[in-house]
Amino acid sequence: MSVTIDQLLKSPVQQVREITQKVIDGVRISDEDAVWMFKHGELSILGVLANYVREKKNGMFTYFNRNFHIEPTNICVFSCKFCSYSQDYKHKEEGWELTIEQMLDKVKAYDGQAITEVHIVGGVHPKMDLEFFGTLLEKIKAHRPDLHIKAFTAVELDYMFRKAKKTTEEGMKYLISKGLNSIPGGGAEIFDEQTRLEIAGDKCSSDIWLSIHETAHQQGIRSNCTMLYGHIETYEHRVDHMRRLRDLQDRTGGFQTFIPLKFRNHDNNMSDVPEATLIEDLKVYAIGRIYLDNFDHVKAYWPMIGRSTAQLTQSFGVDDLDGTIDDSTKIYSMAGAEEQVPVLTTDQLVDLIRNSGRVPVERDTLYKKIKVYDEEVTA
Repeated sequence: MSVTIDQLLKSPVQQVREITQKVIDGVRISDEDAVWMFKHGELSILGVLANYVREKKNGMFTYFNRNFHIEPTNICVFSCKFCSYSQDYKHKEEGWELTIEQMLDKVKAYDGQAITEVHIVGGVHPKMDLEFFGTLLEKIKAHRPDLHIKAFTAVELDYMFRKAKKTTEEGMKYLISKGLNSIPGGGAEIFDEQTRLEIAGDKCSSDIWLSIHETAHQQGIRSNCTMLYGHIETYEHRVDHMRRLRDLQDRTGGFQTFIPLKFRNHDNNMSDVPEATLIEDLKVYAIGRIYLDNFDHVKAYWPMIGRSTAQLTQSFGVDDLDGTIDDSTKIYSMAGAEEQVPVLTTDQLVDLIRNSGRVPVERDTLYKKIKVYDEEVTA
């Protein structure tokens, strides 16, 4: 028999009763509460609490969008230990680098299709600079003005701004003027400085990542945020990471969704580190939903965790499964993810959501509802 939230209020465990009461009352849980949940919280209990928050914020809706990715290059000046995707610049012949015209051809391939978003991220290539990407944005907008461009992690932005000798404010204004609409949440990894130094020591610091997103929010640009989990971080590091995101969200309200990203250990310099279990995956989503009370959405990126797990996450706080993707990203397939050919048609994604007992909602990038599939759910 499944546990109800009313039953949790009568739990013999004091922490469960106290955290449940906070969730019901809409009182923010503490860092100590979150660490306790990671260490001692039973998955079934966390699921009940996370689902309570999820349904209070988003009802039975699960969102998705019609999108595709462009990955300009996998050549990168940085050498993150967990990355299975990048190719060192010294061996650039073993990687790829697309021209502006090749990327524009990828956009043109979707002419006449109901795609609403292009997601542009990749390696940090020393010759793909601010002006290069400004030209790309300009040409995409000239060809398809209504296409939302979500592009460039804070790591990419930091590098191109510094190379152009621009402040973050100047660089953001320039890209916005060329057609940038929002920025993705990648590159956050884990904010704990020592751990970040060990796994990604040469990329931008945690403070710089947060500062770039704060500046974007101040200029009217919305963004997402991520957390890489399941490597060498501790529970305390995860909570510290989420607290910094929650604090920034208090200041700006500019984050749209929180996206936990699972460390995958295939073909990288951390292959000796075992991956997190399914139970741990679900705990991360659930605690993220409970802790981040000022976030409207929590997303499960299905190409990373697979379709079956993505279905499960909807009972552990998740209300967004990203988009159709159309086999346009290699970042997680190269790291050994279950989805080696990440593509779902709209009908398949709708069925995936319906079969979880949720109501599929097609959205645009900014969560404006495009279509609610309100037929009776099948579970």
